Amino acid sequence: MTGDLRFSWELAGSGWARYRIADAASERVGIASYCTDALSDLLRAVARLYEATDAARFSFDLEPDEVRWRLQPQGVDVKIDILRFPDMTQSWNVPDDEGARCWSSTQSRAALSHVVLEAAETVLRLHGEAGYREKWVQHDFPGAALDDLRQLHRRDDGCRQESCRVNGHS
Repeated sequence: MTGDLRFSWELAGSGWARYRIADAASERVGIASYCTDALSDLLRAVARLYEATDAARFSFDLEPDEVRWRLQPQGVDVKIDILRFPDMTQSWNVPDDEGARCWSSTQSRAALSHVVLEAAETVLRLHGEAGYREKWVQHDFPGAALDDLRQLHRRDDGCRQESCRVNGHS
């Protein structure tokens, strides 16, 4: 189902996460700070693709840089752009086009949803909800967002893989 798209999310110390997203042509390795509820924002933005036709956006705070993800629906596909801005406190209203493009790919919504679900499930299996809170510090594990995305992915993409059959995150 995921084709050549790969994604991972790893808690990398107190209040930091490391992610890796790659396709057949290139990869992006980045970090996110707990100043934003980064994993929740990612899950909710991908879920938004099932309901909206405009771009879903969210940002990771790098203290002080901003990394903004723009997910633009294109039929059953999604154009993924990762953009970098020099100062989160001043860039929140800066147009996407003014950011430095760090990574870009077009993938199916089903593939993107699936790899993001699998990455979040891996984090939950490794750390549990209490361990996630301990490492991420300011935010609880986004169980409701994970469940919402899983339901949408199963309903609209027909995914029957094991990670998509789990009911509830607890």
